[in-house]
Amino acid sequence: MPTPDVKTVLQAAVDAVGGAERPGQVAMAEAVAQSLGDGEHLLVQAGTGTGKSLGYLVPSLLHEGRVVVATATLALQHQLVERDLPALAEAAASTMETVPRYAVVKGRSNYACLHRVREGAPDDQGVLVEVPEGTLGSEVVALREWAEEESSARGVGDRDAAPRHSERAWRAVSVNHRECLGASRCPYAEECFAERARAEAWNAHVVVTNHAMLAIDAVDGVPMLPDHDAVVVDEAHELAARVTQASTAELGPVLVERAARRARNHVDGNEADDLTEAADALSEALAHVEAGRIDATPEHLQMALENVRDAARACLSAFPREKPSAKDDEVDPGKQQAQAHVTEVRRIAERMAGKGDTEVLWVSDGPGRGGPQLHVAPLDVAFSLRDKLFSAKTVVLTSATLTVGGTFDSAARGLGLVPGDEVLPWRSLDVGSPFDYGRQGVLYVAKHLPVPGRDGLVDAQLDEIAELVEAAGGRTLGLFSSRRAAERAAEATRERLPDLEILCQGDAQLSDLQRRFADEPTTCLFGTLSLWQGVDLPGDTLQLVLIDRIPFPRPDDPLMSARQRLVEKRGGNGFMSVAATHAGLLLAQGAGRLIRRSTDRGVVAILDPRIATARYGGFLAASLPPMWRTTDPQVVRQSLRRLDAAATEGAAAR
Repeated sequence: MPTPDVKTVLQAAVDAVGGAERPGQVAMAEAVAQSLGDGEHLLVQAGTGTGKSLGYLVPSLLHEGRVVVATATLALQHQLVERDLPALAEAAASTMETVPRYAVVKGRSNYACLHRVREGAPDDQGVLVEVPEGTLGSEVVALREWAEEESSARGVGDRDAAPRHSERAWRAVSVNHRECLGASRCPYAEECFAERARAEAWNAHVVVTNHAMLAIDAVDGVPMLPDHDAVVVDEAHELAARVTQASTAELGPVLVERAARRARNHVDGNEADDLTEAADALSEALAHVEAGRIDATPEHLQMALENVRDAARACLSAFPREKPSAKDDEVDPGKQQAQAHVTEVRRIAERMAGKGDTEVLWVSDGPGRGGPQLHVAPLDVAFSLRDKLFSAKTVVLTSATLTVGGTFDSAARGLGLVPGDEVLPWRSLDVGSPFDYGRQGVLYVAKHLPVPGRDGLVDAQLDEIAELVEAAGGRTLGLFSSRRAAERAAEATRERLPDLEILCQGDAQLSDLQRRFADEPTTCLFGTLSLWQGVDLPGDTLQLVLIDRIPFPRPDDPLMSARQRLVEKRGGNGFMSVAATHAGLLLAQGAGRLIRRSTDRGVVAILDPRIATARYGGFLAASLPPMWRTTDPQVVRQSLRRLDAAATEGAAAR
């Protein structure tokens, strides 16, 4: 059987999921195939409804070498593994002689550890304990029983398939890569869920993972993924932020003191006590540092960090060494995990003490976490991505929102590519969306409202929110810049519209709130950043998206403010390159919640007049879907009333 072309396999895969051919999807698949073939990097913007996952999975499956697909969210990862890849395998079986294999790779802590399940988890002193008491104990027992069932059935042992549990309970049955005994020393290595997943990935043609794993493998140089020659990054607008997050570390007195307690049972000398004293000194030093970015490390804080570093180093040296010939039953997991904690403290303290111009150091208040915490993050990940990822692999980046201000340039620069790059050539493609935004949606900018201030929502905005929600008959997703703003808007709208149910983030688990919002069409849901992305609620449930203000980063955000200043030092416009670009991407993501299928209709209402009045307003507006636009409050209210009436009639007819 000859090797089929991209379009043939794509059509078979689309048929397998019950879809129809979409020109944008075909154009994307052919462009990805060309990129993988000629080694040129590609940025593809594929609007909602394009079917971009099959648009890159088909050419990835047909590519000669192994391809790693990295996503930002678990939801998309589940979609790829549970729906798209099985459909693609079915399509490949009808068009290809051999069906390429696929697998998923997650971090080790996402899998249950059979050693910890069977031998127990260490307490704060590093002593292995069987089952904690109380409610936590029942969760751990349930997780252990589930892990044993998974092991007997040769299951995956993946956290996503586990019984409902808390973060603390999961830590009692899992380990990170530093705590792991290693395949050569663990008595349960042959049954290990993580090792089995790793082996499957090494035999697969397409490997699905997340941005963090890709960052650790490519940027940090820690081998987490099998050899591959190409990478597809979905949700690529998130890549720089996820790489930054994966490279961010925090340190506080509680973490240092906990590491000292765990080491105490395994170190004969005073080294663990010295580490405890270093924790106390760090606490004292942080008490005299204000929260926020630290441009020049104060001498007393520098000394405290160096003290923690040196004490942790000495503590590590004091751990007794195991004999190279030690058998499995002679290995002390409590000691190894105590060493892992001390090693982590040493590594972070060393990084903070030696911080250069390429990193940002800041202090947070750390409420509920034992006082102030120190954080360190890379100032810019673009060079690392360029040097470690783009220089080594062919990379395809795709998202529904890759253009900001109407071009790909901002996204490319943030990832380490530059327009007209001759060293690392790249090209871009916008395949559009199958939706007719001009007919399906209205973008309303409340030009008559005052510019939002620092004191939160004012009466004029609250009145506008209530009038819009009333006109829409509920059916509203409110996206707010802060939790306080969301709660204030919910409270005021409940007072003004007592007959409507207004849900607010924090009232219950977010998943429960989203379910209630989807099940009850006239309900409203108000919330913050976690609702701006990933919420998929097509139909009459959602006909109005409210955005209270342009989502610029906070002026005191340590990382964003440092990046803005860096751009200005290089002679650029820090506000446009950092703050406006950040806001443009979020606005595009927020507005994208409205139209999720060809039959959806609705309004995106932005209550910040600067979109229409400020010099940068055009840049931000160019980042939004091409909806019909108005600043007339009466026009938009009439549109919402017509939509509400149509939805009510449709519900009655059903």
